[in-house]
Amino acid sequence: MSPHAASPLHWTTLGSEILVDRWWMKLRQDRVLLPDGNVLDEYHVVEYPDWVCVLALTSGAEAVLVEQYRYGIDRVILELPAGMIDPGEDPLEAARRELREETGFEGEQWDRLGRLAVEPGRHTNYGHVYVARGCTRVGEPVLDATENLEVRVVEAKSLASRVERGEIAHGVHAAAVFWAQSRGWLDEPGSGGSV
Repeated sequence: MSPHAASPLHWTTLGSEILVDRWWMKLRQDRVLLPDGNVLDEYHVVEYPDWVCVLALTSGAEAVLVEQYRYGIDRVILELPAGMIDPGEDPLEAARRELREETGFEGEQWDRLGRLAVEPGRHTNYGHVYVARGCTRVGEPVLDATENLEVRVVEAKSLASRVERGEIAHGVHAAAVFWAQSRGWLDEPGSGGSV
């Protein structure tokens, strides 16, 4: 039972059927009772694993991004290095791994910003957000067969305007940018303190 079941806003699951079952996602169709007594016979929920994203900053006040095509919105966009957390993997270790695999960079100092619900109305997963500072390139990216991306190093102070222009369009990545900006981490080389 959900820890929030006592809330008068809580929905009650009356039944559930798995429509799609893959190693990386499940699509569920639930029948739910709403607090007002109405019943939704078909409410679809996607179960994804949690994932991480990394705002990677160099000591020269630059940010390490990846540029890639996203089929869902049919656009090439800039993103933070990111990826799925493997079963049993610690989120910080997943963040270190994804940064290294996607960009060839490693970070010297790591801070956890927090976690955000990706799409809480229909998705069950969270995005864990980290900032890595003192990042340096240590090798070439090691990409999966389905990954086709380019590493882009840009001025860190340009990130907020890139969100506003739609170049960075992923909601959790945009939140990470503004979260780090609010702590002063995008302004000067090596600025900001540990969380």
